[in-house]
Amino acid sequence: MVVREDQIRRPDGTDGIFGVIDKPDYALIVPADGDRLHLVEQFRYPLGMRRWEFPQGTAPNRADADPAELAARELREETGLRAGSMVQIGTLDVAPGMSSQRGRVFLATDLAEGPPEREHSEQDMRAAWFTRDELTDMIRRGEVTDAQSVAALGLLLLHERELTGR
Repeated sequence: MVVREDQIRRPDGTDGIFGVIDKPDYALIVPADGDRLHLVEQFRYPLGMRRWEFPQGTAPNRADADPAELAARELREETGLRAGSMVQIGTLDVAPGMSSQRGRVFLATDLAEGPPEREHSEQDMRAAWFTRDELTDMIRRGEVTDAQSVAALGLLLLHERELTGR
């Protein structure tokens, strides 16, 4: 991660400063098995609490990695799941007013279970299946607050609408 301040000149000629956080792009995966969706829970240090979210991550040492390969790796690492099908369903900008980081959202289906291959910092991670109704209730109760996960659920619904023509 690189944090910088850029001196800028606005269209009206006035000077300004933009604070920018540069981070590698990430992949977020929506593992789906019928009505069930797979989430992970981990401690999020900046919030000081554990949060449920869809599996997601970056490849800082391989910033030019293929997004689909990154998605497959993150899914395997965090959940142990392997996807027979991985389809990109959208792109998210984390915080475009201050960060260059972008995320590719993938729908993972035809899933096979296996052991997770978690990084050292993910050893306390939990993973579980939730029905769509359970997930939406968790969002309403504030138990799922990760903006990328909530947006990814919206992308999933749009993707399914496109498939059904409704």
